[in-house]
Amino acid sequence: MAEKKVTNQASIDAANRSNASATQRQSALQAEAAKQQAILKPTAQKAIPGISALTSGINTKIAELSGTAKTGSYNPITGGYTPVQSSSQLVQKSRDILGAITPTEIATANKAAADYQLALSEANKITFTDVPGAVYDTTGTSTGRNSAYDLLLAQFRLYGLEALITPLQNLITDDTSEGELTIMLRETPAYQKRFAANKTRITGGLRALNEAEYLGMEDKYQTIMRNYGLPASYYTKGDLGRQEGFEKLIGFDVSATELEDRIMTAQSRVINAAPEVTTALKQFYPDITNGEILAYTLDPTKGLSDIKRKITAAEIGGAAIGAGLGTAVNRAEELARYGVTAETARAGYDTIGGGLERGRQLASIYQQPDYNQAVAEEEIFKLPGQTQAGEKRKKIIGLEKATFGGQTGVSSGALSQNRAGSY
Repeated sequence: MAEKKVTNQASIDAANRSNASATQRQSALQAEAAKQQAILKPTAQKAIPGISALTSGINTKIAELSGTAKTGSYNPITGGYTPVQSSSQLVQKSRDILGAITPTEIATANKAAADYQLALSEANKITFTDVPGAVYDTTGTSTGRNSAYDLLLAQFRLYGLEALITPLQNLITDDTSEGELTIMLRETPAYQKRFAANKTRITGGLRALNEAEYLGMEDKYQTIMRNYGLPASYYTKGDLGRQEGFEKLIGFDVSATELEDRIMTAQSRVINAAPEVTTALKQFYPDITNGEILAYTLDPTKGLSDIKRKITAAEIGGAAIGAGLGTAVNRAEELARYGVTAETARAGYDTIGGGLERGRQLASIYQQPDYNQAVAEEEIFKLPGQTQAGEKRKKIIGLEKATFGGQTGVSSGALSQNRAGSY
């Protein structure tokens, strides 16, 4: 049986070439956006504490003017609080931080931000051409039994994957259509190995990616990993350009944005964090070893929210360790659920560590319920039981004052405060 002639081959080839070019252009623009974001990042990280200090200064000023301040040393006579840092001190702190950023850094960051937005905008404007289906001449004669094979070969050659097609040349018959040949191709062991993540996607209820989409995801992953300085072993290419390290990511539908979030979380909050955080992480979650922190965060079977929850707990545990205290994983996770962050944990545990031992001593001397770390945490971190914890503290302070004629050995220590970071 003679094979029908494809009459619109030129249109099909043109559409494929256009899409290949568009894919390359989009990947290049996304890589440029990631590059500019990496340039911007150091200056942004320098500026964030200054902006935070300025915001705190404004809030403190409002509280000072309105008399609603709830942090600082409590004055039982006036019922007011003296802030640890006044609004003017916080504003000055902001000026010191932001003033340390050089004009060159600011100019570089501004240019990078503009270039980032431009590259991202241009990438989003790129559109792809619908590839027309083959139109056959039903009246003409065959132009050769290999026309379907040649068509598919031309498509895969655009991606450097023609080696997947060549083994099929001797398997086709005169009436093999391009669609039939594509099905045959996708059933070959070589194809299934090269695009192995599609099997995982289908099993998980996701659609299989076509070849262009699959290769596009690989390009995005590789660009991000390179920009963040990950070892080349994470994106090494094997036969036919296969990158085994990406197969789980594609199989579990991890977007480029989520991948970047995972890498940033691992690097900024664990790998580059204080050693106490790593210590707490290993104590709390023994399955995460020091050498596998990055690999753990990149594993798509580990939910990103679960990873962040564990890291927050480790940051809280690290803050306790840094203050000469300790805490259990369940308590750290509980504090995280109540909104305690790395920053508030550091301030809170510094406060608790400064007066906990004295509080225990006073509770023992005056035969009061034990004033322990859990009680101090309830008040400092505003947990359920905060009011009762505060009353315990005030009672033992009052007993000591009564004993020593209004003087107390903890009046300037952590035991006399009401919230984390305030004396």
